[in-house]
Amino acid sequence: MATAVLEAPQEAQVSEIHKIFEAQQKNHLKVGSTTVSERRAKLKKLHQTVEKYRPRIKEALYNDYRKHPSEVDLTEVYPITTEIKHARSELSNWMEDERVSTPIALLGSSSYIKYEAKGVVLIISPWNFPFNLTFGPLVSAIAAGNTVVIKPSEVTPHSSALMKELLAEAFDENEIAVLEGGKDTSTELLALPFNHIFFTGAPSIGKIVMQAAAKNLTSVTLELGGKSPTIVDETANIDMAARRIAWGKCLNNGQVCIAPDYVLVHESKKAEFIKGVNKYIDKFYTENVSEESSYSRIVNGHHFNRVKGYIEDAVAKGAKIESSGKLDEDQNFIPPTVMTNVSKDSTLMTNEIFGPVMPIFTFNTLDEVVTEVNSREKPLALYIFSNKNKNINYLLNNTRAGGSCINHNAVHFFNTNLPFGGSNNSGIGKGHGKDGFLAFSNARGVFRQHIPNALELLLPPYTKFSQTLINLTIKYF
Repeated sequence: MATAVLEAPQEAQVSEIHKIFEAQQKNHLKVGSTTVSERRAKLKKLHQTVEKYRPRIKEALYNDYRKHPSEVDLTEVYPITTEIKHARSELSNWMEDERVSTPIALLGSSSYIKYEAKGVVLIISPWNFPFNLTFGPLVSAIAAGNTVVIKPSEVTPHSSALMKELLAEAFDENEIAVLEGGKDTSTELLALPFNHIFFTGAPSIGKIVMQAAAKNLTSVTLELGGKSPTIVDETANIDMAARRIAWGKCLNNGQVCIAPDYVLVHESKKAEFIKGVNKYIDKFYTENVSEESSYSRIVNGHHFNRVKGYIEDAVAKGAKIESSGKLDEDQNFIPPTVMTNVSKDSTLMTNEIFGPVMPIFTFNTLDEVVTEVNSREKPLALYIFSNKNKNINYLLNNTRAGGSCINHNAVHFFNTNLPFGGSNNSGIGKGHGKDGFLAFSNARGVFRQHIPNALELLLPPYTKFSQTLINLTIKYF
């Protein structure tokens, strides 16, 4: 498959941005009033269109950074289709009014929660999984009954252009529209009074999004990132841990927000673990990894130089390279790189790596692990490889993270029954499945009075009798 080159998209015209936003504002109440069957039909249409475009999705991602077609199916297409299937299956339950109990002090009334669409929403998606991380929240937004403006990343222009074509075929732009562009387009969009913004990207940009949203009191869901620690204790199956961690680190060339960022392995298992990681890297990608089509590339020259700079800085500060290979700037190629003796103040450890570099540290006690993990910002994910429940529970109870896997990494993302998202620096709010539906919905509390109740006796003017009733209510109800 030959690699095509497409320049970054032009900034969207301000007039076009406002025209689409205004059209969706006029249409959002109609869309928000759609039935379960109507929303299911829209999701089915999206599913059919994704399937139709599947070969071109593979081509676009190969052109953007040489991603293998099979990996596209596993990490881009499958998460979308499973999200759609889950939403269509559960939508009637999600949309149904939720009855809640009413306290006895309000006897004669009933209460329920009505889930209504937030309105006109903005999805700003990243470049590392362009289709997956755009269409995932889009499915939730459609299920919740919103109109949607999508701003995909300009870093993957083939994917962004194809998303615009795909969605224009399936939906009118007064319901779902894609606006390509870069920083100027994002800035113009963020100035508009959207009812909700769903952003996936770096914490530094998340802060800008949240600041812009605050001006319009727009609610936000921020799926960010950070340094996800991976802990391998002395009871773990080291061969299995090495295989799964090597896969998690090298998937998408390490450009994964939930990749195992750094590894903390028990001192007694260090040599065995490093040997196992190197064995599986060779098995996955052969010893000549630069020629292996299953191994994708860093997305562009800027990010190639960023990751290369991390490696060089770590080496200058005393790090040892346990395995690597020759970097190729012309291909934006960085081989899987395993490192030890990495300084904690190196850029490799002060920044999210977002590349195929694996720093390995050792520990002797779990207290050391907890201290190290808790000295950093809350990660998007934390992984534990252990066969001892006491150790697993200790680490889960004494650390904080957006999500976790036990004896695996990254695969919790694929379970639509689990909430996905971070905490504080790694994110605000959750997505996927019902949590995604809730992110794009307003939970509207509804109270209905059927017959007069005792509260009628507590209206002014206040008397000794009414005060007695108030005292009894406070004490007993």
